[in-house]
Amino acid sequence: MLLKLRTLSLHLLALSIVPLSAATAASAANVPALDAAVRQRAELLVRNGSNASIVIALTDGKSSAVYGFGRAQADSKTVPDADTVYEIGSVTKTMTGLLLADAVVAGKVKLDQPVADLLPGYTIPTFEGQKISLLDLATHFSGLPRLPANLAPADMSNPYAEYGDEQMRAFLSSHALAHRPGTVFEYSNLGYGLLGTALAAQAGSSYEDLLQSQIVRPLGLRSTSNFVTPAMLARHAQGHTSDGKPTPNWDLQAIAPAGAVHSDARDMLIYLQSYMNKTSAAQQLAVQAQKSVEGGNGAKVGLAWMIDQAKGQPYAWHNGQTGGYASFAGYTLDGKRGVIILSSTANDVDALGLASLVPGTLPPLKKVTPLPKEIAIAPSKLAQYVGDYALGPQMVLTVRQGPDGLLVGATGQGEAPVYASARDRFFYKAVDAQLEFKRDGKGVITGLVLQQDGQAIPGKRIP
Repeated sequence: MLLKLRTLSLHLLALSIVPLSAATAASAANVPALDAAVRQRAELLVRNGSNASIVIALTDGKSSAVYGFGRAQADSKTVPDADTVYEIGSVTKTMTGLLLADAVVAGKVKLDQPVADLLPGYTIPTFEGQKISLLDLATHFSGLPRLPANLAPADMSNPYAEYGDEQMRAFLSSHALAHRPGTVFEYSNLGYGLLGTALAAQAGSSYEDLLQSQIVRPLGLRSTSNFVTPAMLARHAQGHTSDGKPTPNWDLQAIAPAGAVHSDARDMLIYLQSYMNKTSAAQQLAVQAQKSVEGGNGAKVGLAWMIDQAKGQPYAWHNGQTGGYASFAGYTLDGKRGVIILSSTANDVDALGLASLVPGTLPPLKKVTPLPKEIAIAPSKLAQYVGDYALGPQMVLTVRQGPDGLLVGATGQGEAPVYASARDRFFYKAVDAQLEFKRDGKGVITGLVLQQDGQAIPGKRIP
């Protein structure tokens, strides 16, 4: 479950168009044009505060154009452009998938090879003797959960900072798979952390060094890394939580191969074009459909890339979201149109991405439900709500008391404020979601119910 919060605060609007070309300096007349509906939606999202900044980079495989909206920094008039750096979140997984494809093409590993072969020092769970393969990890069919149960962030604004190799080993050694590897699609950040760790071990390097040697340097990228260099920091957009508040960048250790990369539109266009132009056998293998996604309406998954179609047009895509950023990367499989979208707010940009690839697919904005009337509750009485509430095996809502009221964060996500509408009832101002706390016969709070998107999800308070 992911809370997607939409802020109502206002930001100034600005727009820049930067022509790019792989071969020659392109003029504004012959670069890929931004669909009018996409432009209008991006302008609206920045104007109403849903996204502090958005960069939309289009390419036809050769010529490219970058369209910037909003401001990269709140305290300046800087418009984001091709060189503005963002966290790309789970689009990182496509790079980890490409590292796997590269190792397979080079004959260093096989897709059906057990991951345990590459990590002899790890205890990898099995199911009735069947081992998890590299392909299982790359396609999210490993049976591993989305997040490890022993992820216990000390700081919800930087949830993976303390989750290292030791913690991952401990979880894997004690975890029991619920089903046989290769049988059920279950999106797993943990699985991709393990995959990247295994590939780095096979290469005798760190994940960052492998990324640089196999992808970054061969493609000539200059602003793509798991770590922010001083040069990148000078061009880095400030991240924002889904309700528009500034938030720090994430630091990832063991889970880095699932979502740690920072990059800019210039680099990401080069990266995307390497797939569109079928630069190598590794790129071709990475987007080759390997498994069908149950309940995905015909969608398939390659090595991280999702393979889908809209209005009869097949395309490959992946999205990403961290505590302060959102991203989308995709291209039509005929190689005629590709898009990179980067945003400095943790509100997804998937609809803009698909509509950039397949015009006419942009859905209408959801109608905003009027907010409940806010009431004041004394700080001394807010303390009773503070605690952890388990919504599921891998999802915990953490409620804490901030200087201005209650802050709520979900596992692996940033925090957002909630506001009281009645005793035991709170609401988010930027999304149609509410929390109702539950008490036992003695008046002690024992749980809560999250109401969102027509669902009522109960959560039991963790002692």
